[in-house]
Amino acid sequence: MLRDITLGQYYPADSILHRLDPRVKFVGTIVYVVSLFLFHNWGYLLGTVFLAVMIKLSKVPFKFITKGLKSIFVLLAITMVFNILFTPGEVLVRIWKITITREGVAMACRMSVRLIFLMIGSSLMTLTTTPNQLTDALESLLGPLKKIHVPVHEISMMMSIALRFIPILLEETDKIMKAQMARGADFESGNIIQRVKNMVPLLVPLFISAFRRANDLALAMEARCYHGGEGRTQMKPLRYQTRDYAAYGVLMAYLVCSIGLRVCGL
Repeated sequence: MLRDITLGQYYPADSILHRLDPRVKFVGTIVYVVSLFLFHNWGYLLGTVFLAVMIKLSKVPFKFITKGLKSIFVLLAITMVFNILFTPGEVLVRIWKITITREGVAMACRMSVRLIFLMIGSSLMTLTTTPNQLTDALESLLGPLKKIHVPVHEISMMMSIALRFIPILLEETDKIMKAQMARGADFESGNIIQRVKNMVPLLVPLFISAFRRANDLALAMEARCYHGGEGRTQMKPLRYQTRDYAAYGVLMAYLVCSIGLRVCGL
């Protein structure tokens, strides 16, 4: 399951999305996430079509994108159960003290779709954008905050490092699990609680490995005379192209349609 997490990974390909300015993709992801919470019924059809087109344009295999959904299966199941059982409304089924309502089922479906689309949309951004590009994009978008002395570069760098460490730590966890399984550890049998308890011995070596990697990264940055964002320049400055302005136009049209569907109650 750890290898199935795609968030934070980069998938190299020659596609329109890969060539877009990272700022466009960052803004596009935010617009898409916001639109998911505007939809009621027919709006989800618009969101599905938009996401399907983006996946097609990215040239990232659909199976590679969707395998990341395995990591949120438990969260998805918990979300559905809570919405089904605790949303008041028209009663469909009543078993002892358990009541299932029509509104609860509808809310569970909506929240599940939102969670799935949110995961796929976020993964699509990281799959088509390198960590360095994400750092530059975030620093550029937050640039106006420098006027009020907000450490924009440092914040962007921390977020970039955090994203980059996700697949690294997952790979490290997988190695530790295999090493302990070779010594007789069992991580697959038992109920959920027992499996969680079996994962506890992984924490100590994982934390040690994470701190070691963080220390190595800090030493490497110091050796390269890194001292923060002041006075730093970019090897590849971000510049908008015609395709980026066209992409902004598509995003604006999508957002207007989403708001229109919300206003119309669709």
